[in-house]
Amino acid sequence: MNRPAASASPSFPCRRHGAPAIDRSRRRLLLGLPAAAGALALSGAAQAQASTRWSAAWGCAPAGPPPAASLQTFTNQTLRLVVRASVGGGRVRIRLSNEMGSSALEVGGASIGLRLAGAALAAGSYRALRFGGRPGVVIPAGAPAVSDPVALTVSQFADLAVSLYLPGTASAATIHNAAYQANYVSTAGDHTATAALPVQRSFASWPFLTEVDIDAAAPVLVAAGDSVTDGVGSTSGANRRWTDWLARRTQAELGNSQIAVINRGISANRLLADTDTALLAGRDLLERFDRDVLATPGVRALAVLIGINDIVYSPANAPIRPESMIAGYLQLIERAHLHGIGVMGTTLPPFAGFVYYTPTREAVRQAVNSWMRSGAAFDLLADVDVALRDPAAPQSLRAAFDSGDRLHPNDTGYQALAASVPLPSLAALMR
Repeated sequence: MNRPAASASPSFPCRRHGAPAIDRSRRRLLLGLPAAAGALALSGAAQAQASTRWSAAWGCAPAGPPPAASLQTFTNQTLRLVVRASVGGGRVRIRLSNEMGSSALEVGGASIGLRLAGAALAAGSYRALRFGGRPGVVIPAGAPAVSDPVALTVSQFADLAVSLYLPGTASAATIHNAAYQANYVSTAGDHTATAALPVQRSFASWPFLTEVDIDAAAPVLVAAGDSVTDGVGSTSGANRRWTDWLARRTQAELGNSQIAVINRGISANRLLADTDTALLAGRDLLERFDRDVLATPGVRALAVLIGINDIVYSPANAPIRPESMIAGYLQLIERAHLHGIGVMGTTLPPFAGFVYYTPTREAVRQAVNSWMRSGAAFDLLADVDVALRDPAAPQSLRAAFDSGDRLHPNDTGYQALAASVPLPSLAALMR
């Protein structure tokens, strides 16, 4: 597939009024003070571990629980979950989540390895994972768990296979629903150390697994958004979400200056409100911000592509006010800046012809995009609207970019979206 030319629209280096530039050296100094103090009490392996810099190499945003009719349950089985590393390194660890569960989750064993194909591991890449030195872990309801690190050489864009043995009966109450990646569940037994997993069935979600970290000092961009970030409309198993295209752009255009791109999009997610009848849409971004953005190791910048669902799920005759959405964006920016994190905004994509399109909702989108382009808030802006819209009908998605529903891009559209990111400016923001 030929890569479309980058949008000719200008990039928008922005800064909110009255906001000081992010002082990276001061941030490093302040973060280093407690680390230095803590190191005085450490020795040996503990001190080495404390000094290791970790960056997220892959991540997703957990949601749930699913409706009872679609709740997956596993009994004495092994899950093999396939993810792609955005950056490489020499040691890895994983983060599991039972945050939407109502009872404790028992993981009897876990492993990680390089994926060969399907559910098979590459020879010699199997590594057992431990939790506080133990082979398994019981994760309380509402909590996450992080594994101990293990040595494994991972190259950039390597496919990893994380295996979780569930000895009892476990319901996938915490799950990322739209993986756009085949994952696998075994026949009965602990097959975490089995290279060729005996597959009972495959499925297209990520239960329990929310992050893989690597011992690299790579700066991390977290992309927080809705279905357009989640990759709805892209080819399953091909890694063609806009964040995947952007990660490949960074490698091609920045060379050895690795930037990890972590996708925290959730289909149907909103900026300001939850959908109580659709918990797979996740908590609103303002609510999940601390967990999905601030808690990501190595995060230096946030890309925000969210808001269209706030518009389309609001009443057609009295849609959400642009001022309400602007207040939400400003809160994200303030909270990110408190932690030295730069913020790249993105204009909202065109959606004329989409099932929920109305002229009154379109007026809200136009008002929000006009405010974004004013340069009053974000550190940087990618004009997604200009990149995706039909020049002859600017309220509509270009036909060549349409996955079929007049809102979600196809693979080519996601590549064009990634091309709209002013990459040199983004790299400078993340230094």
